[in-house]
Amino acid sequence: MRIGTLKESYIADAALFDSRTQKTWLAVAAALLVLFPFMASDYWLYLACLVSINVASATGLNILTGYTGLVSLGQAAFMGLGAYTVAVMETRLGTPFLLNLLAGGFVAMLGGIVVGIPSLRVKGLYLAIATIAASFIAHFIFANWSFTGGTGGLSIPPASLLGMPLDTSFRLYWVIVPITIVMLLGAANLFRTRIGRAFIAIRDRDISAEVLGIPLLRYKLLSFGLSSFYAGVAGGLWAYFFRVVTPESFPLLMSIFFLAAIIVGGMGTILGGILGAVFMTMVPELLKLVFDLLPNSAEYTVFLSPVRTIIFGLLIIGFLVFEPHGLAEMWRRVRRFFHLWPFRN
Repeated sequence: MRIGTLKESYIADAALFDSRTQKTWLAVAAALLVLFPFMASDYWLYLACLVSINVASATGLNILTGYTGLVSLGQAAFMGLGAYTVAVMETRLGTPFLLNLLAGGFVAMLGGIVVGIPSLRVKGLYLAIATIAASFIAHFIFANWSFTGGTGGLSIPPASLLGMPLDTSFRLYWVIVPITIVMLLGAANLFRTRIGRAFIAIRDRDISAEVLGIPLLRYKLLSFGLSSFYAGVAGGLWAYFFRVVTPESFPLLMSIFFLAAIIVGGMGTILGGILGAVFMTMVPELLKLVFDLLPNSAEYTVFLSPVRTIIFGLLIIGFLVFEPHGLAEMWRRVRRFFHLWPFRN
């Protein structure tokens, strides 16, 4: 049983992992991540890479929507900006892998800052509509500019890091997962700083935050920029992973997917973005397994996409009604139970 934690210094109070139990579980998780690719099949490595990309993008949206309170349905468009930037730089300039990822993140950040300008005047549903409009504009650019390959898109050769081609899921795993972990640690530390606390103050009450001296436009644009940077890097990883970028790769439904992920996982928590992205990524795979178990499963394949959309909608409604704090709150309840066990809560 653990009742509380005594902090004897500011360093201890600011530590991300403040107990021996947390550090032990962290070491176990790190060991499992290292051992996983040696034991998993290509299918599970594919899922692990896809989950990591979705976790990175969902964390970016959580910074904007969960922590700053600005609703966005343009996450897929920002991922598209990052993916197309990586594709153009890789195919036409031949620049290094990491430079391409950073460039994709910064281009998406610029796009996010431009889209975030209306956030000083509008919020809620009106801001969501503005981000949807930005998604349509981005899709038009992707589909009609010859620079982006038009409707046919762009094909990307395998990435290369230190002379080694990243042409398999096994090799990409060792790049995508560490980058995602670094992004998660960066987000976790962000909300221990003045900037992160300003985001939370704006979410809780923007008028009060402005009275306290927080410049709303600056921090809202910064939140949009950071969120879009995460989306751009995730889009760049997505481009290297699938090696084909088309306008249809980043539909509005993908933005709804990420919004659903942070709602299901729990907005305003880093853990919520992780759990939500994992859960929502695995739902379609579980549906495929269920359909494969049905007799004459080939006849039901046409229903897979609409059923998945319906389930996404039901999950959002269910969590909003019955568990608005998401999977992260459910996990906290489990931890709280064991912290006080064998005594009653």
